[in-house]
Amino acid sequence: MIELPRVSVFRKEHFNAAHRLYNANWSDEKNQEVFGLCNNPNFHGHNYELIVQITGTINPETGYVIDMKEVSQLIQKEIIKKFDHKNLNLDVPEFAQLNPTAENIALVIYQKIRATLATNLDLKIRLYETERNFVEFPAH
Repeated sequence: MIELPRVSVFRKEHFNAAHRLYNANWSDEKNQEVFGLCNNPNFHGHNYELIVQITGTINPETGYVIDMKEVSQLIQKEIIKKFDHKNLNLDVPEFAQLNPTAENIALVIYQKIRATLATNLDLKIRLYETERNFVEFPAH
C-alpha cells in the first residue's frame, strides 16, 4: 500500500482576553509568590496569537487537506467568539475551575477544535501569550 504524503496547513488568528492566575486552595501570599503580577486581583490582559495546525493527506478532488474557509469559520465559532474581549476567569465556563494559564488555554482550545474536526486530521495548537512566551499542544 502506498502511503499518501501528509501536509500541514496553518491558520493564524488573534484574540484579546483578560485573566488572573490564582489557585483558590492557596493563601493570597502563596498566590502572589507563585504567580506574581499575573495574580492581580483586578486581572490583566494579553493580545493572544493563535496558530492552528491541521495535518492530513491532500484530497485528490479538491487539492486541499481541509478548506481553509472551514478552518477559519470553526476557529471563529469555537474560540474567537467565546474568548475575544472576555475575562477568561469570569466569562468562559471552561475556566471556572481551571487556572487560565497559557498551557490550559491551549489545551481548552485544542479540545474545542478537536471535537469538531474530522478524525483523519491531526491537530496542533500554538498559542502566543506574548511575543516571547508561547505554548504548544500536543507537545510531541
